[in-house]
Amino acid sequence: MELLANLAWAALGTLRDIAPIAVILLGFQILVLRRRPDRLLRLCGGFAYVLVGLTLFLVGLEEALFPIGETMALQLTSSLVIGESTGAPDWRDYGWVYAFAAAIGFATTVAEPALIAVSLKAEEISGGSLSAFGLRIAVAVGVSVGVALGTFRIVTGTPLPYYIIAGYIVVIFQTARTVKSIVPLAYDSGGVTTSTVTVPVVTALGLGLASTIPGRSPLIDGFGLIAFASLFPIMSVMGYAMLNDRLKSGKQ
Repeated sequence: MELLANLAWAALGTLRDIAPIAVILLGFQILVLRRRPDRLLRLCGGFAYVLVGLTLFLVGLEEALFPIGETMALQLTSSLVIGESTGAPDWRDYGWVYAFAAAIGFATTVAEPALIAVSLKAEEISGGSLSAFGLRIAVAVGVSVGVALGTFRIVTGTPLPYYIIAGYIVVIFQTARTVKSIVPLAYDSGGVTTSTVTVPVVTALGLGLASTIPGRSPLIDGFGLIAFASLFPIMSVMGYAMLNDRLKSGKQ
């Protein structure tokens, strides 16, 4: 009964959230274009699918993904020895945490539906000169490195702005040096990683890790991994483009 109640509340909340979108689209179609929407029954069916899918997704977050993230972080850190004199964690003891963060960042990004859609369109528009698989791997590597570095920041407790400022300095330098046609795609690649698969898992990992490490605040230290997951793919995609351009130049 509790699960059914959660589903009902999630459905109502989802309906409230997506209703304005439907009102705007239908209002524009009827009042501005003054045309009856094509395939109205199909549109209503799609709306119902969206409502059901988002409802189940939100309930799944609360019931499974967030608890799993906290459990994973607790299990990874439970066997570590905290400094006896200061009570502060030693970042060198968290090697498996960094490795797991990198692996989960890579795996969730490869499975990200938004990234798959963007990479397929990029390959289609470029006439095959840009590989969809290569782009996905480049983005996934960037997220992997970013999430691993983000967990290092949580362990050490260093300020988040230092990493983000340094990262964007590198991005600005790359933007000036890389192939101009890849720059917009690289910036978009940082955005598509923060979607339905990556965000819940990475957020749960960050919050769980900050909750289990002594001296860390879930509110201050637990968030911020998504910023790393958005920033580092920009670097990796532009780096991939620069490497690909050099390889092509070498063959010629």
